[in-house]
Amino acid sequence: MAEDRVLGDDRPADDPTFAELVAARGGDDRTGLSFEDRSWTWREVVAEARLRAGLVRDLRTGAPSAGEPGAWHVGLFLDNGPDHLFWLLGAALAGVAVVELNPTRRGAELARDIAHTDCGAVVTETARASLLDGLTGVPPLVIDTGEHTGRLARTEPLDGVPGADPATVFCLIFTSGTTSAPKAVVCSQGRLGRIAVQQAARRGLGRDDVFYVAMPMFHSNALMAGIAPAVATGGRLVLRRRFSASGFLPDVRRYGVTFFNYVGKPLSYILATPEKPDDADNPLRIAFGNEAAQRDIDAFTERFGCTVIDSYGSSEGEIRIGRVPGTPPGSLGVAEEGVIVADPETLRECPPAEFDEHGRLTNSGDAVGEIVDTRGGARFEGYYRNPEATAKRVRNGWVWSGDLAYRDADGYWYFAGRGDDWLRVDGENFAAAPLERLLARFDGFVDVAVYAVPDERVGDQVMAAVTLAPGRPFDPAGFAAFLAGQPDLGTKQAPRYVRVMAELPRTPTNKVVKRTLRDAAWTTGDPVYVRRSDEFVPLEPVR
Repeated sequence: MAEDRVLGDDRPADDPTFAELVAARGGDDRTGLSFEDRSWTWREVVAEARLRAGLVRDLRTGAPSAGEPGAWHVGLFLDNGPDHLFWLLGAALAGVAVVELNPTRRGAELARDIAHTDCGAVVTETARASLLDGLTGVPPLVIDTGEHTGRLARTEPLDGVPGADPATVFCLIFTSGTTSAPKAVVCSQGRLGRIAVQQAARRGLGRDDVFYVAMPMFHSNALMAGIAPAVATGGRLVLRRRFSASGFLPDVRRYGVTFFNYVGKPLSYILATPEKPDDADNPLRIAFGNEAAQRDIDAFTERFGCTVIDSYGSSEGEIRIGRVPGTPPGSLGVAEEGVIVADPETLRECPPAEFDEHGRLTNSGDAVGEIVDTRGGARFEGYYRNPEATAKRVRNGWVWSGDLAYRDADGYWYFAGRGDDWLRVDGENFAAAPLERLLARFDGFVDVAVYAVPDERVGDQVMAAVTLAPGRPFDPAGFAAFLAGQPDLGTKQAPRYVRVMAELPRTPTNKVVKRTLRDAAWTTGDPVYVRRSDEFVPLEPVR
């Protein structure tokens, strides 16, 4: 790949690039950004971005190429905040790709991310600068220093829009790394411009909306679901340094927030705050994200008087599955044309799911397959310097998501887990996610993760890691009785082991990291219960 350009962009000719959307805000005197006690107009935001674009231009001039010919990228190792946004938009205008570095990575892993993505400079802040000491030869730019302030004062702002070419790479965003080492997803100026416009149109968003971005800005959710449509519409963008469940509703009221993007568990965390009679007295219209539990979606909608749009999507591509009116509880909704459930071995579409009179899935071995976009091969822009992973993602001209699902006879889709979330117990195959949804019904469980552990003879056994509501102990007898009373629980699906945890291991974007749970199995200091006959009894703790 000739890095900093993407081939095969199929966007309509009249779609603006992201850089063009940024530039269009340059004459807008409405409030464009709020952070804590400060606000900026869009005109001021773009002026700050052009200063950073000028500095990027100066830094890049004469800089030696990194690993790929001509590749020179800017790493952002920053908290959420105005400077993070100014650098992000400035690099867009300059036509230089940014690399969103995960601030939870350390040492050799962080050094690998910086080197792998050809960062010619890393922008950071004093609180994080020490984490870069001695890692690479890449010079850090520490933004909260007098030296940097003086440097900006001497910089000529960048004129024009060098980043207007739709094939120019805008950013590299790392995947969550829940199943393997994080991969850097390529996103072009054309793709992000298209996403920005489509997101605004699909959600009915406009310049009077206020976008609340509390998810980490190094993740695609913050960029694609929050920042990009705010830029496209000229709405007001509210940044929060870090997500706070207790601070959510006060922020919504303080800033007049109408749109909130999330990924993972934020709805659950907000719902855990003390409920008040006037919680629905707020301006919030839409909460948009993915991976929320159905019970949290319903409770959040009722408590805060807004619409929750929880859909399926990925950093890599444009596969979309979304809820529509009439979507059954627990379903992802319906998919766009060309998205199918496919058997990765035969490349055939899987048949619809079949259920018995109790709602139990009876043909999981046939119905569960991988979510595939049969028309998305040209839209997926690849993993940076990782042709093997790119080839694995695009096969037969199709984009393979790596996620499992099944769909019913009416065309409604159900998430079945990640690609490695299959379990095989006594010769029967089934997926983890449907079982997680079932176990989540047990009163007192807050989080549930189901995964395979080795059977002492052959195949797998089911293990569930759970967290409990505050003050609620695990009730082994009650849980056994609960399982016995679930008519849709398969005969092989009852957990053999239950691990009670204070919290599940998660990525910074709240996705459960199951590989650490599988690796530990029952060898942990946490309380673990084993099912013997129809009773759950404690295992001796492993010291």
